[in-house]
Amino acid sequence: MKVTKQQYFQMTKVASPDSNILVNCTKAFFIGGLICTVGQVLTNFYIALGVSKEISGTLTSVSLIFLGGLLTSIGIYDNIAKHGGAGTLVPITGFANSIVSPAIEFKSEGFVLGLGAKMFIIAGPVLVYGIISSVVFGVIYYLLNYVSGGI
Repeated sequence: MKVTKQQYFQMTKVASPDSNILVNCTKAFFIGGLICTVGQVLTNFYIALGVSKEISGTLTSVSLIFLGGLLTSIGIYDNIAKHGGAGTLVPITGFANSIVSPAIEFKSEGFVLGLGAKMFIIAGPVLVYGIISSVVFGVIYYLLNYVSGGI
């Protein structure tokens, strides 16, 4: 069956649900803000315990990653993400979700071929391109500073 571009456009228009952009953006804003508020509460808690600001930031990141992984493993994070959209993807909890979800999905294939091999199926490309781009931009930054006499 050959489909023209116009027919394909009509088919996708019928099959795709209408989305209320204002409502979706508002939900993402508030749920993402709530996640960030939890992060700030954790930071303040660690500082109140007498931990330095630098270490409390690290502890907050680790805590949010743990909470994101835990909520994903018990099935709650997906329900939050259903309503929060990008508000749950952008914070560090979204990174934890992107690693734990495939690990849970493929755990039946074993620890090595399932859990170990599939854990980074979503987050892997993000990590690779993030590391490569940071190295490239770091070299460019170094060269620009070197040429301008800043180093």
